[in-house]
Amino acid sequence: MGDWKTTDGLPRRRRHRALSPLREHLRDTFWFAPTAALFLVFVVWSAATAADDAILTALRDAGDEDAVSDLLGIAEDAKTVVTTISAAMMTFIGVVFSISLVAVQMAAGQFSPRVVRIFVRSRITKATFAVFLATFVQSLLVLTSYDSQRDPALVASIPLVQSVLTLILVGLSVVLFVMYVNSTLRLMRVAHVVDLITREALRVVANMPLDVSARKPVGTSTGSGSDPGSSPDLGPETARIAHHGRAGVLRDVDIARLVRMARQNGVVLRLVPRIGDFVVPGTPVFAVHGGPVAKALRALSFQVSVGAERTFHQDLGFGLRQLSDIALRALSPAVNDPTTAVQAVDRIVQFLSSVAQRPLGALLHRDRQGTVRLVQPVPDWTELVDLAFTEIRGCAVSSPQVTRRLLAGLDDLLGAVPEDRRAPLVRHRTLLTQAVERTVPEAADRAFALHPDRQGIG
Repeated sequence: MGDWKTTDGLPRRRRHRALSPLREHLRDTFWFAPTAALFLVFVVWSAATAADDAILTALRDAGDEDAVSDLLGIAEDAKTVVTTISAAMMTFIGVVFSISLVAVQMAAGQFSPRVVRIFVRSRITKATFAVFLATFVQSLLVLTSYDSQRDPALVASIPLVQSVLTLILVGLSVVLFVMYVNSTLRLMRVAHVVDLITREALRVVANMPLDVSARKPVGTSTGSGSDPGSSPDLGPETARIAHHGRAGVLRDVDIARLVRMARQNGVVLRLVPRIGDFVVPGTPVFAVHGGPVAKALRALSFQVSVGAERTFHQDLGFGLRQLSDIALRALSPAVNDPTTAVQAVDRIVQFLSSVAQRPLGALLHRDRQGTVRLVQPVPDWTELVDLAFTEIRGCAVSSPQVTRRLLAGLDDLLGAVPEDRRAPLVRHRTLLTQAVERTVPEAADRAFALHPDRQGIG
């Protein structure tokens, strides 16, 4: 998704890439990058073996046995290094990642179990693990290429290029190890964690089409849908398609394929549950509007992805959920870390500011002709504000640092949002003020706790 081209004065969105869900699902796995690296190392090793054979053949055809003897000596010297690498690399992998998993577990306990996703999705983590395994496998393959024959005239293989390639992989492993340690240490810092979560959440906002309808009863508007404040007339609902897969969280849908299927059958599809909802077999997932249900549409339930946990891919509220979880854990009596809660509130305000001027409600996905083919529900402004502040407000009453930051954040948002979006912010500010007045007995302490401050206390 992305920007719209302006050919007729109206914004036109970039088409969805069909492989977008697959790419996101692979990023949420840890097996794909190492598996691809192992396959690649076999290909590279085969090429290096061919290069070694070509060098040996060329020297023999030239009758240069002295050069063959020199290469044989160099390869024998490299064999010691390769043998050491082969023996040490797997132990090194086990120790490094065991320590790292302990660090990730500590981060999950300190912030939220959801932050483990950051570790799993980290490109540097996957690249490091993949290169480590590739180096180990490459060293084993090189050792199999050594010939026991020492006579230059009879030796069948001199793995010179293979040995050099192994040393290059070792050097790359060292560089990636330093980067990996730095990345893991940053993962234990709350500022880095909330920054990563916020960036992913803002990426979801940036990928949202600007063509969004306010939430209204479907089919009640006669507008074209090009106005962000209007809902298109989808036509009568003719059928509902139920989910037939396993129970789990609705992670995302294949938007490009759904739009194509709706266009081919002349209908409009409406996603019934929201991304992030838990669905069970039999739950309606699609409503069909404006036409009969063709046989091809009965396979719609296979165009949704259900998993064990939510992802950022198409889930607008997941970033706020994680930031709120971090703040709640920080405010718990077991942790009692209001400064971390303030840092989470900073990012919550940043996220809400980014969507303050955006129309919300339901995303309208169009085909090439500009016809709405898929309607996808998303949280509206009130729901996002409630998600951001309700739980934190209830736990922050006894922490003046957090109440001051919450008031400052609410005041900043009140100055940034349109008039019709001020009501939920005013409501949360009023409820926070009332809660502090009920809880804090001393007037001076109440006045201090209710003074807006962007740093909390500083």
